[in-house]
Amino acid sequence: MNFKQFDAIIDVRSPAEFAEDHIPGAISAPVLDDEERAKVGTLYKQVSAFDAKKLGAALLAKNFARHVENLFRDKEQSWRPLVYCWRGGKRSGAAAHILREIGWKADTLEGGYKAYRRWVVQQLEEIPQQLEWRVIHGPTGSGKSRLLSALKAAGAQVLDLEHLAAHRGSVLGNLPGRPQPSQKMFESLLLQNISDLETEKPVYVEGESKKIGQLQVPEALMDRMRASPCVLLQAELQVRVSLLLDEYEHFVADRASLDAQLDCLVALHGRERITEWQGLAARGAWRELVARLLVEHYDPAYRRSSHRNYIQLADAVELPISAADDAAFTRASQALLENIAVATA
Repeated sequence: MNFKQFDAIIDVRSPAEFAEDHIPGAISAPVLDDEERAKVGTLYKQVSAFDAKKLGAALLAKNFARHVENLFRDKEQSWRPLVYCWRGGKRSGAAAHILREIGWKADTLEGGYKAYRRWVVQQLEEIPQQLEWRVIHGPTGSGKSRLLSALKAAGAQVLDLEHLAAHRGSVLGNLPGRPQPSQKMFESLLLQNISDLETEKPVYVEGESKKIGQLQVPEALMDRMRASPCVLLQAELQVRVSLLLDEYEHFVADRASLDAQLDCLVALHGRERITEWQGLAARGAWRELVARLLVEHYDPAYRRSSHRNYIQLADAVELPISAADDAAFTRASQALLENIAVATA
């Protein structure tokens, strides 16, 4: 599907449908809100299709007139939008007809969102196979996300799965003010990010587990990552502590939230150890708490899973991280890119 030929993509489904998933960048212009859609559907089932269509048409005309006035009134006559609904049927057809009657060159998406969703699933099976991956590893707090940012700034191709998933991939990984997207929206964003990547250049990605928070990494991508060459970050414990304190500073300000997240680990570590950790937080002994979390929880989990799941990790390029600052990651990214360039020359 080539969406770049259009000046705008207009999603005329209900707000709830749009919130679950939509084509990235689409404008939400619902012709029926959630309550109206339910009312029309009930009328269709309990009374007749004719009565449902009469109500639906009246609501659509009223709602879309408001969108024309508020969202589209400043568009030039040459504006070319793509309109879609659930199946590419009546809602998008009626909206596109109104836009064409005004004078705009509006098209509809054949098959609607359902066709788009099938295409997303197919593309996420195919595209990861075509790309060359380099997987960034290292124990928790070694700065994998920071290295990805430095690599991107240096012009490398990067896929930041944790950014797309709005989660840092651990029990403390929730991001304040950023709820995770739905699984379908995550996959839409993922496809948007990998569609234009060049097959001739490596793509750097963090070595994730199958789940990032509540979201599943698509199987085809996971399989390719696990079979790809690896880069292993090496950082001293105190550097990792500093990096984590910077990344998780919101927990310092919200101890109740931290205590609740630590309670999730009782089954793994027992109530006594969790109480000790919570006591360190209560006393403000943050560096000691983070160090203990790393040594007692994160590092054993990393050792158990990483080498088992990533078959080339034993042969990884080792990359030292000397300090918890941006300059250290800039140097590390330059060293990595020079290493790769020499290896492939």
